[in-house]
Amino acid sequence: MPVAAPAPAAAPALVDVVPQPATPDPIAVDPLRPTELLDLGAPGSQTDLWARVRQGTAIPDLQNERVEKWQQYYASRPDYVQRMTERGGRYLFHIVEEVNRRGLPTELALLPFIESAFNPQAMSSAKASGMWQFIPGTGRDFDLRQNVFRDDRRDVLASTRAALDYLQMLHGMFGDWQLALAAYNWGQGSVQRAIDRNQRAGLPTDYDSLRMPDETRNYLPKLQAVENIVANPQAFGLRLPVLQNHPYFVSVALDRDIDLDLAARLAGVPLDEFKQLNPQMNKPVILAAGTPQVLLPYDNASQFVRGLRQHRGNLASWTAWVAPKTVKPAEAARLVGMDEAQLRSVNNIPKGMLVKAGSTLLVPRSAHRTEDVAEHIADNAMLALAPDVPPLRRQTFKAGKKGDSVAAVAKRFRMRPEQVAQLNNVAVGARFKPGQAVTVMVASKPTRVAAKAGAAKRLSKPAATARTRAN
Repeated sequence: MPVAAPAPAAAPALVDVVPQPATPDPIAVDPLRPTELLDLGAPGSQTDLWARVRQGTAIPDLQNERVEKWQQYYASRPDYVQRMTERGGRYLFHIVEEVNRRGLPTELALLPFIESAFNPQAMSSAKASGMWQFIPGTGRDFDLRQNVFRDDRRDVLASTRAALDYLQMLHGMFGDWQLALAAYNWGQGSVQRAIDRNQRAGLPTDYDSLRMPDETRNYLPKLQAVENIVANPQAFGLRLPVLQNHPYFVSVALDRDIDLDLAARLAGVPLDEFKQLNPQMNKPVILAAGTPQVLLPYDNASQFVRGLRQHRGNLASWTAWVAPKTVKPAEAARLVGMDEAQLRSVNNIPKGMLVKAGSTLLVPRSAHRTEDVAEHIADNAMLALAPDVPPLRRQTFKAGKKGDSVAAVAKRFRMRPEQVAQLNNVAVGARFKPGQAVTVMVASKPTRVAAKAGAAKRLSKPAATARTRAN
């Protein structure tokens, strides 16, 4: 996916961020292996994480003008590189650990730099979301749930697992990491068709030989440029911030629903920082049945657990309500005891829309709604809306003495000419004969039709009634 837009002006070269000695208890839980404890004071934990990335690269290098162009692009924007590396520092240890555990080339851990600049909230024009930029369909293929309450394409752990699953699958298909990466950007079907096209023409089928869109043609050179900068930042006038070889975050189990802002307060973490580690939430409440853990900086995890034990009162002020029938938002608000404007706002319901039966709305907890949200709702909650339009019925009138064109009838009854033509089994450009019965669709409440002067006729009884409802 395209690299995020850089800041307009260049800033001074990056300076190293010197790690400070850990003051809290240095024992933490690895979210990849919750049964294992990590000693954050051990010598191995002080290793530079960038060194681990450099040591495990295995994809053949590219050397061409595009790589040089992207190296210059990043080198001329040290402020942008700084933002990317500082933001990526939250997640890189976890990704490198998972890449190493699977025995994959470590430059794959740098891919989110190219996809999203390590922004887990990133959304592309193609609706690709998260650090790894999954489009909705591919996300579902790799078990990333997308519903009213959460979008796992933004989940740090789930999206990393899915991205590496996908990359391994693509490597198995093509037997080549360069082609696998091209397929991650362009789609495996597109890459396979490009290979087949070259095979038919007797041409090579390697990455450099395939015909592909500019975005995909530049995809590997961007990754190669970032890899080269990580390998030797001084050569580009850059100094990367030091990243220690231990987790930035740990996981803490949840067994009750909890408001997002309360969770951040109990952990002593600014809400923005909490959302950077738990970016999958779509609503101001975390449902334990669907999100059984939260990620926190390791020195805030104990504070959160203590705060949770000491908290008195409700943890969640919101819950879920499933519409038993198709209703207007005003009626839904009345049924749940909520202000209509607030219900529309928190559930993103535009004016002029109905809430369809089976839809799940976020509503305040009350004395009648105190249970935590069930797993099947937390995992499958959906919101379906339909235009709030009156049902229509079929009626007829007689064309005037001079006749009426299909276009004129359509304009008079606010229909499309194609609809009028289809209802009357005539061509779109046809003209009705004087006195000919013309069928139109009108509001279900019987009305009198105002025709042109000299052509007005009383509506006849409909030969048949047909109601249409929005689906």
